[in-house]
Amino acid sequence: MKAHETFDALWEYCTANERVVPAPQRWNELFQMLCDTRQLPSGGWEPPLPLILAAWHDTPALLKQLRLKEHIEWAGDHGQLDEVGRFLRSLDEKEWFHFGEL
Repeated sequence: MKAHETFDALWEYCTANERVVPAPQRWNELFQMLCDTRQLPSGGWEPPLPLILAAWHDTPALLKQLRLKEHIEWAGDHGQLDEVGRFLRSLDEKEWFHFGEL
């Protein structure tokens, strides 16, 4: 029987090999998986949206990585670490952006 995913193990995986974030389409798929997301009256989202589309080119790699971390923490808070972990670990290395590529 496989052990349950932990935040620390998943985050270590997501930052190994100079990984920053999944490619925009895959990152959006991850966001769509998250439970209990909601649009705020201000127009923003909880948790905040992935930094893709126009934000992709205007956001430094480290801030993108921190936003991904928020999404993984959200998954943990909503009992989705196993599901999110399976998704992220299933991505091919070419479906990740790495430091130096952004």
